[in-house]
Amino acid sequence: MSRCTPTHHNRMYKMAVGFMLAHPYGFTHVMSSYRWQRNIQNGQDANDWIGPPNNNGATKEVTINEDSTCGNDWVCEHRWRQIRNMVIFRNVVDGQPFSNWWDNGSNQVAFGRGNRGFIVFNNDDWSFSSTLQTGLPAGTYCDVISGDKVNGNCSGLRVTVNSDGTAYFSISNSADDPFIAIHVDSKL
Repeated sequence: MSRCTPTHHNRMYKMAVGFMLAHPYGFTHVMSSYRWQRNIQNGQDANDWIGPPNNNGATKEVTINEDSTCGNDWVCEHRWRQIRNMVIFRNVVDGQPFSNWWDNGSNQVAFGRGNRGFIVFNNDDWSFSSTLQTGLPAGTYCDVISGDKVNGNCSGLRVTVNSDGTAYFSISNSADDPFIAIHVDSKL
């Protein structure tokens, strides 16, 4: 069994934050971090002790680039589309019950938040494709992980929810972001 610590260096981080923000448990806290020169030796980063970006001990200012990313070696995960949109997801589903749990007995899970949102994760070594009960109203939704809803259009995947609340989901195990999230405000 291999261990994976979710950090901004791997895709597990986005899924872990996505799960935390979708699940109704507890009080959430989204972290942002910084880059450093990694030095992997025997599977460990020998530079894991390095502190935040600095000039002679003075922490560098967080600068915002034209594309909304951060500069000066700051990562600013909270600005990433996937995480920013999952914060919106959490706000949209606030107060809704945990619903429509599904899992494959391994590392594929899905669940809803009442009739306001639904999320699917694939952390297996094989692709996922299935029709699941979302609990959402019928319509076409924008997946807020792969894109944004802008002016009634979607820059990412579209998910069609049928009149019975079911929808077909397909997620490759090699996808950069192997999860899909839809909510009532992402309906097109």
